[in-house]
Amino acid sequence: MLSQRQLFLKYQAQTTDFPLLLEVERAEGVYMYGPNGERYLDLISGIGVSNVGHRHPEVIAAIHKQLDKYLHLMVYGEVVQGPQVQLSAQLVKTLPSHLNNVYLVNSGSEAVEGALKLAKRYTGRTELISFNNAYHGSTHGSLSLNGSENFKNAFRPLLPDVRQIQHNSLPDLENITTRTAAVILETVQGEAGVRLPALGYLTTLRERCHQTGTLLILDEIQAGFGRTGTFWAFEQFGIEPDMLVCAKGMGGGMPIGAFIASQEVMGSLKNDPLLGHITTFGGHPVSCAASLATLQVLQNSDLLAQVPAKANLFRQLLVHPCIKSIRNCGLLMAAEFESFAVLKPVIDRAILNGVLTDWFLFCDNSMRIAPPLTITEAEITAACQIILKSIKEVFPQ
Repeated sequence: MLSQRQLFLKYQAQTTDFPLLLEVERAEGVYMYGPNGERYLDLISGIGVSNVGHRHPEVIAAIHKQLDKYLHLMVYGEVVQGPQVQLSAQLVKTLPSHLNNVYLVNSGSEAVEGALKLAKRYTGRTELISFNNAYHGSTHGSLSLNGSENFKNAFRPLLPDVRQIQHNSLPDLENITTRTAAVILETVQGEAGVRLPALGYLTTLRERCHQTGTLLILDEIQAGFGRTGTFWAFEQFGIEPDMLVCAKGMGGGMPIGAFIASQEVMGSLKNDPLLGHITTFGGHPVSCAASLATLQVLQNSDLLAQVPAKANLFRQLLVHPCIKSIRNCGLLMAAEFESFAVLKPVIDRAILNGVLTDWFLFCDNSMRIAPPLTITEAEITAACQIILKSIKEVFPQ
């Protein structure tokens, strides 16, 4: 009989020739457990997903409760479903008053795709602008926006009329014109290795979009739902978007995403043509129930208030000559090493020692640190000790 690992390699589509091949039997809190008693402290939260930890009790309870009612009923938007309605209403309460209409989908990439369609439909324009080293997903449209030519070239031709500009370059904002439908920007660039906007940059960008009638879309797929210490990262930068996309940490471990705009903007999907955007499984009731519970956990606890101190503790403890610098916005963190050749064996050794971490797609010399927000100070200390131990084992001199 083939083992699980052999079945994985034989029948499941692979994304690299060197998958991690960690076998996980269960997960709880900040830990994942293997079939033979292995324990891994998860410092990447499933790439920004498990913000409230693996299998948070309130999320699990909400899932169980919904399972006893109904699963999929109808394509999105035709039947009044309590989990969708309640989640949308509570999401709107976290946002500026003009962001009052929620379209629920299955993932971050889908949220981006919907936002792009909506921007083009509402404005009647075709040009889209994104930024160097941006990551917005891997589907055809979202891939067109990404900032790495290496990731895009094999799949061309992609969407036409997409322009990229330099992140934090004020002169480049002049490329936004009256033919630009939308500018899409990660509030904090994730796969670029946690790059923050320069002081005043977002307010200047916001004003340029106002001047040209361009919609500003903020991508908070990684940064949203408390990852940066505020519920939405844009709250820290003094601006408000015309559209917001979110996913990842939104579902508490279940697949869900959303693009959010005003009723006026969103209404353009209803006519010419009817059903301008359709999703069968978007807003799945079980995912919505999990998302609502996740939102309530974040609102009813002090997890967000704890984020700065937890991030500072990582900064205080991760001191080693191999670590050149640490960039962060809350618990979205990047520890920079000299090169991928230095970092990769450290990551591999850390996994063997019981800490799961990773690098960034467009910044492969930086270690990704984005643990569940529920991580304790004792767990942070243990994780940092293992990382430092792993560095010493790989580079003993």
